[in-house]
Amino acid sequence: MRTTLVNMMLSMEDKLISIKNSPNTKTFLSMHILKKVGAFSLIALFVYLSLLMLLITLQYIPLDLDAAFLATKQHVIKYQYYQIAFFAHVYSSIFILLLGSLQFIENIRNTYPLIHRSFGITYVFGIICISAPAGFVMGLHGNGGFIAQTSFCILSILWFYYTVRSFLAIKKGHITEHKNYMILSYALTLSALTLRLHKYILAHTVEMHRLDIYRLVSWSGWVINLGIAYAIIYRKKISKLNEHFMI
Repeated sequence: MRTTLVNMMLSMEDKLISIKNSPNTKTFLSMHILKKVGAFSLIALFVYLSLLMLLITLQYIPLDLDAAFLATKQHVIKYQYYQIAFFAHVYSSIFILLLGSLQFIENIRNTYPLIHRSFGITYVFGIICISAPAGFVMGLHGNGGFIAQTSFCILSILWFYYTVRSFLAIKKGHITEHKNYMILSYALTLSALTLRLHKYILAHTVEMHRLDIYRLVSWSGWVINLGIAYAIIYRKKISKLNEHFMI
């Protein structure tokens, strides 16, 4: 019997070695490592850009009508409605960016549903009542002329729309629809970061006038995000269909 057990253990060991050394297993492990590295890199980039966003926000504390970006808006900053829109948008955006990111952490959603709900309500309220309307007003006066102004206004409208649809979906108990619209909403929230990232990359890689770069990134900063968001939603839908048919 001892001989039989030894033979079984040796057989199992051989199989484990065979599986470990098989091309499929090595490919799987490589893909797993690449995914982990990719996820870590994206998180690190998000944290870095968020810190830069915070530093940008701090430039306007205490309230200064000549600071940073406002130096280019002296022709419109004299109007009180623009001042309200600008500072409401700037001061709220950093909180909305961070609150939105926490909504995608599964552990918080499952373990602390009350926190998830509270953060979600704050995120939705911040966008539909403050940031999106303020962004629309700013978009009407955006640098880069009609091309950039059109982009920023469309961005604000879609941001408002997707966020409202996400909120209405969860109120009706439509969880999948809620998640999909939240992905779309947060993709547009991230445009605050990607616009500046695209601007930095283009400014250091191509010979273009700064206003032309601004017009280009006013669109690429959110259109690419939205395309990626729709691709994620489509992939999730296909995965669910495959699981359904396999069952």
